[in-house]
Amino acid sequence: MPFKRISTLSRLGAGAAALLAPAFAFAQDAAAPAVAAAAPAMTVDKGDTTWMLISTILVLLMIVPGLALFYGGLVRTKNMLSVLMQVMMIAAVAMIVWVTYGYSLAFTDGGSMNSFVGGFSKMFLAGVDTTTLSESFTKGSAIPELVFVCFQMTFAAITPALIVGAFAERIKFSAVILFTILWLTFVYFPIAHMVWFWGGPSAYDGPTGLIFGFGAIDFAGGTVVHINAGIAGLVGAIMVGKRTGFGKDMMAPHSMTLTMVGAALLWVGWFGFNAGSNLESNAYAALAMINTFVATAAAIVGWALVENFTRGKASMLGAASGAVAGLVVITPAAGFVGPMGAIIMGLIVSPVCYFFVSTVKNKFGYDDTADVFGVHGVGGIIGALLTGVFVNPALGGAGIVDYSTADFAASYAGTATQVWAQLKGVLVTVAWSGIGSIILYKIVDLVVGLRVPVEAEREGLDLATHGEAAYHS
Repeated sequence: MPFKRISTLSRLGAGAAALLAPAFAFAQDAAAPAVAAAAPAMTVDKGDTTWMLISTILVLLMIVPGLALFYGGLVRTKNMLSVLMQVMMIAAVAMIVWVTYGYSLAFTDGGSMNSFVGGFSKMFLAGVDTTTLSESFTKGSAIPELVFVCFQMTFAAITPALIVGAFAERIKFSAVILFTILWLTFVYFPIAHMVWFWGGPSAYDGPTGLIFGFGAIDFAGGTVVHINAGIAGLVGAIMVGKRTGFGKDMMAPHSMTLTMVGAALLWVGWFGFNAGSNLESNAYAALAMINTFVATAAAIVGWALVENFTRGKASMLGAASGAVAGLVVITPAAGFVGPMGAIIMGLIVSPVCYFFVSTVKNKFGYDDTADVFGVHGVGGIIGALLTGVFVNPALGGAGIVDYSTADFAASYAGTATQVWAQLKGVLVTVAWSGIGSIILYKIVDLVVGLRVPVEAEREGLDLATHGEAAYHS
């Protein structure tokens, strides 16, 4: 049978229906008398399918080589290859886990557990083939379900890869792989389900995930990806412990050139991440695209201004960090806010993230190597909350679907109501990821151990773990 609306609607959340209200005429059709004409059979939209294929490849570009080079440049020379290897292997493992059971846990009805996680009805991609479709918002239009599976697979691949930047240069390779499998299973898949699963044509006509049921909106993964990974990274940095010599030895990034190249590739790939999350090639994909441009630009400028004011000099590391912070903050809001709102969000996020990476981290003394928490965790939280503000039509936003009525007319319940829904989603994500990660790190430590020996750390993980070096002089 054709793939249900579950996947595509849950990807965009409640606000997307407001953006595409005309396309929701099918909901009114469903309420029409039984004598009404039958809905036309769905057909594959080749334009939407092409856009989603391209978007999926763009998200892969974010992971390898984008994220790998971004993190690789931030560590010392002796650990360059270890970071590249960790990012690539995490992506590969995540893809296998995703098609085995992850897609099913994230995007099927979980029965009595549905508020928190899906079921196993599509385990091993059962029932998913070249004939099954995922509905688009345009009536009668669809994309192949396999395209949606691949697109979501890249999200599952990049999220645990983000985490490794927090404890780079001292983690066991076996620990990284085991933690990835456990964390995807018990943290990522449930959060993805809670945020994006919508099992019926309306919020009151089918099962929904917990956070979606709050009325929280997340266009492309502010909670699922960035807060989720940022909290897990903070917990990991604390539980794995500081690098040997931290605070005493020189631990400056070995190649800001590679970090800049990685940041640039992340920015390019992020258009697939954000604009692709619209799941259709239309004006709202364009809205997500322009917001991804201008929020990032504003955050780069904002970080440079803060550095110039506090340090007297703007740095390349700051510009790269600002770019990522801007990309993170706009992720949950990309298709919901207007370009001016996106610029303001970018200008807000940089000073806050800068404060966390330059002051809070030093104050509490945790060793977050690549500032995963300070940029992704904090930026994701700011983005989720500000989405509730700038979605307001009075501020150029697109509004929210009013589920208190029988139709899908766009409306806006008010800033306080939406921000409260966003906050509840943030709190659930922080608690689920934080508590779950603590338990899983402990299990991994008991099974294989988290840290490499001090001798291996001093030698460098490239040689000690992988028997090769990034550079030969």
